[in-house]
Amino acid sequence: MLLAKTSSAEIDALLHPARAFSHPMDVVRDDDLTLYEKRAILSSWASDACAVPDLPALRQPSGAALVKFDDIMDALRSLDAKQQERAAAPAPRIGRRSTTRGSGQTPPL
Repeated sequence: MLLAKTSSAEIDALLHPARAFSHPMDVVRDDDLTLYEKRAILSSWASDACAVPDLPALRQPSGAALVKFDDIMDALRSLDAKQQERAAAPAPRIGRRSTTRGSGQTPPL
């Protein structure tokens, strides 16, 4: 069962990101989270920010700073940009070198 392997702190961070992170970009910078976990956390945070537009304090944990919806969206855009950079990066080449070591000449085919 997946939940058995997930700690209560990790679940709390997902359900209440403002308790675990002080700013949405902290989520983006966290190297221990996968892209999908980051998206889930930021989406949960966005949901909290929009749940009661006229009364955001209803979904804001006590003691946590109020985070602007625009900051959450900026963090999601940053994740999108990082994902596009990774997709556009050329894959490392694996194989023989095209020149003979030290001679500067291309080996015969």
